Amino acid sequence: QVRLVESGGGSVQAGGSLRLSCEVSPGYMFSVTAVGWHRQALGKQRELVAAISSGGRTNYADSVKGRFTISRDNAKNTVFLQMNSLKPEDTAVYYCARGWGRETRAYVDWGQGTQVTVSS
Repeated sequence: QVRLVESGGGSVQAGGSLRLSCEVSPGYMFSVTAVGWHRQALGKQRELVAAISSGGRTNYADSVKGRFTISRDNAKNTVFLQMNSLKPEDTAVYYCARGWGRETRAYVDWGQGTQVTVSS
């Protein structure tokens, strides 16, 4: 059973930054696992924010390009999402999951989510 656990959410003002973490267990699975960060705002569908392959290839939603950076630390079994220049429209619950591609249905083993709130 692969488990993903998110952390790092919180409340910030517009223009601020947050870094989210997604720890994958068991550790031996991490190096061969692609991971995506998704978000779901109240009343909206879940959408892909960014994804990173096992080899480090990245993919971003147009709305976050230039502001968010996804990375992975294989020694810590963790994928990070660095979010800069945050906007109120980035407010959502952020989830990580295993998989690759732009469709959320391509992902499995979803974490419990972490709330990000950006105030204007």
